[in-house]
Amino acid sequence: MAKIAVGLQHALAQRASTGAPGRASARVLAQGDGWSVSDVLCTSGPRDRPFEERHSRFSIAIVAAGSFQYRSANSSELMTPGSLLLGNPGQSFECGHEHAAGDRCLSFGFTPGYFERLAADASFRCARLAFPVLRLPPLPALAPIVAQACATTTADSVWEEVAVRLAAQTLRNLNGSPLHSSPAPPSAIARVTRSVRAIERQSAAAPLTLATLAREAGLSPYHFLRTFHRLTGVTPHQYLLRARLREAAMRLAAEPAKILDVALDCGFGDVSNFNRSFRAEFGVTPRAYRRRFSHRLQGA
Repeated sequence: MAKIAVGLQHALAQRASTGAPGRASARVLAQGDGWSVSDVLCTSGPRDRPFEERHSRFSIAIVAAGSFQYRSANSSELMTPGSLLLGNPGQSFECGHEHAAGDRCLSFGFTPGYFERLAADASFRCARLAFPVLRLPPLPALAPIVAQACATTTADSVWEEVAVRLAAQTLRNLNGSPLHSSPAPPSAIARVTRSVRAIERQSAAAPLTLATLAREAGLSPYHFLRTFHRLTGVTPHQYLLRARLREAAMRLAAEPAKILDVALDCGFGDVSNFNRSFRAEFGVTPRAYRRRFSHRLQGA
């Protein structure tokens, strides 16, 4: 995740040095019969006006870095790292950066026929095949797939496997989900966006307490906790913990560093706490998780 975030910051710095307007660029990483995955990097900021776009296929995008507002029809969601952006074929939408510049996503696209087969296999229950919501928050069930996707390189041949697992798990989490939530006021979105960016910058640094985040947001701890959970789908503590665990999972998959060093670098005070948290999030120990990617480390 750190390399993804660094790539975004480099693009934002380059844009600032040239004075060019913000824009989104997509690089296809892999594709097959009925599916594709692209690295989408956007350098738009508060001074750039959003414009209407349209999903051509079923879309599931993992937010890897940054944040933005995702709007469609009468619904709007704040997209943050670890969450999933969902889109249906023909659906109009726009993405805005009113409160902070830049984001980077891994966008998976599926043709209707391909996605229908995946939905049938996942026993997705819906009157018609369509995502009923715009976003899924960074849920524990999605954490292993999100971490694997963010750690996968263009040289890997596992992209279709990741795409299928991501789609199936997304549909399973959508079964029985509420359809819509009432829109949040812009001031609340701005405050939570600042908090999310602060957590992303300091996820491995000194602990960020609820009181500190609430004070910076200009809210009481009670109201900040409610507002943050409403907009992101998780509490500030859960968000910070999962940001650290995603970073650790990516490093375990891509680097030969000692597990203790990874744990300390990602903000965990001791390896036993790291092991417990990692296993609770990913279902396996850090050592077992790393073994899944041993072929990549041996070839490094």
